[in-house]
Amino acid sequence: MIESATELLAMMISAGTPLLLSTLGEIYAERSGILNLGVEGMMALGAVVAFYVTLMTGNPALGLAVAALAGLALSSLHAFVSITIRSNQVVSGLALSMLGIGLSSLIGKGLIGMPLRHALEKLEVPLLRDIPLLGAFFRQNALTYLSYLLAASLWFIMFKTRIGVCIRMTGENPRAADTMGVNVFKLRYLCTLLGGALAGLGGAYLSIAYTPAWIEGMTAGQGWIALALVIFAAWNPLYALAGAYLFGGIRVLQYRLQPLGISPPLLQTLPYVCTIVVLVAFSTEKLRRKLGAPSALGKPYSREER
Repeated sequence: MIESATELLAMMISAGTPLLLSTLGEIYAERSGILNLGVEGMMALGAVVAFYVTLMTGNPALGLAVAALAGLALSSLHAFVSITIRSNQVVSGLALSMLGIGLSSLIGKGLIGMPLRHALEKLEVPLLRDIPLLGAFFRQNALTYLSYLLAASLWFIMFKTRIGVCIRMTGENPRAADTMGVNVFKLRYLCTLLGGALAGLGGAYLSIAYTPAWIEGMTAGQGWIALALVIFAAWNPLYALAGAYLFGGIRVLQYRLQPLGISPPLLQTLPYVCTIVVLVAFSTEKLRRKLGAPSALGKPYSREER
């Protein structure tokens, strides 16, 4: 019984890792005041380039690096449009999402059905993997272990360091931050680029670790779920851990309930239904403010405007 629960938790963590990576990046972008709706496209592009590079070189680490760079490249476009040109962030994010999905289809056209011989393998930690239930955290691959460290370190930076204070101040009141000597533009660029790189890694996890293959549309809306998770996690990197694994569990539940005769298409809607429920439940401005939604989220900043 305990072993089955441990195995189930390990599956939830594995399914939740791409969501966690993307959510962590988006939390930083939104905390600085930049809304990036292009996460889905960045994940899709990261997935296909990671698969292609790993297939060609046999090196998953190189695939991950290129996926992060691909996400970073797309997010740099969003940063330029949102921060430098001060255009509408929603329009820019949606355009990038479509661009990323389109590019992934184009690049991946000849990769469908090709086997990946050098996927990211599990690295189980001796002794720790045998701990009842908690052992699930130590039956994962290197990227999942990295996601634990990222969640903890990003939380520490956000809430325990001066740069974290500056990021939060930038998202709350960029003019006040600017007056205090904070480089608002630089911080917003850095946070947006970090978000893009982590979204790229989230996509890479899908194609070279979770399902070592390339299938068109394999991100299956996980970028949009990550955006909902940012609200669910109250813009807190540690809370994102619980949210990502919860939604990972919902995904795993699809496969566990199918043998009971429940319709697979119905089960496939579960993550999206839960996402809608979260968005509706946390949609009121009053509740969002209580959760810590940045006041200047989605608002371009200009030193000249008063």
